[in-house]
Amino acid sequence: MTVSNTAPVIDWARQPSYLYDGYKSTAKRGPTKPLIPMAHTLAELTGPVYGHDDIAPLDNDLTKNSAINGEPIGERIIVVGRVTDEADRPVRNALLEVWQANATGRYWHKVDQHDAPLDPNFRGAGRVLTDENGEYRFTSIKPGAYPWRNHLNAWRPAHIHFSIFGRDFLSRLVTQMYFPGDPLLPLDPIYNSIPDENARQLLISTYAHDITTPEWALGYRFNIVLCGSRETPFETKEV
Repeated sequence: MTVSNTAPVIDWARQPSYLYDGYKSTAKRGPTKPLIPMAHTLAELTGPVYGHDDIAPLDNDLTKNSAINGEPIGERIIVVGRVTDEADRPVRNALLEVWQANATGRYWHKVDQHDAPLDPNFRGAGRVLTDENGEYRFTSIKPGAYPWRNHLNAWRPAHIHFSIFGRDFLSRLVTQMYFPGDPLLPLDPIYNSIPDENARQLLISTYAHDITTPEWALGYRFNIVLCGSRETPFETKEV
């Protein structure tokens, strides 16, 4: 992942538009004028950086990193994947931050007033670094769907948010991982704001039986490609 002082070439046939009629809030936050690339200073390009010291032992286990007096409620899952460039080369030591709703479809956030219970043993946030092969792994609870008032009877499919950092704070990409077979996907305007069906499929994880732990947790695989013709659709693109 690199930061450039020139505007990138974005394939809008595969990446979501900043403005999408079906996704109502984009009308207020999407840019209406051409974006202007800004030169980055040395301070921006060299810091802050991330290393192993920033990751706590339980950061990659969302079922334990905020538990108070027991296990969180819900279906345990293990998510694995690989972060690569367009040539399938591993992106090493990239910081992945993940956040999600709990099993009932509610975020641990004061703005979320969805009429669903909070889980005192699950905050829904974690971090993990990719290894020498660009691979990552974390444990969590499968999130629930939730209403979001974008349109009549609107429900978001179960998903996990991913933020991928490179070697400095400015090299950040954000995306979402969905689950296979979710009946809400064809109805979701955020998912469908990606014009290309093949690109949309890149956001759906695959069931990984080799990762599934007997009698404990189901496994899912979600690979992330940072650039090129197989690039994962991202909510944010650098300018």
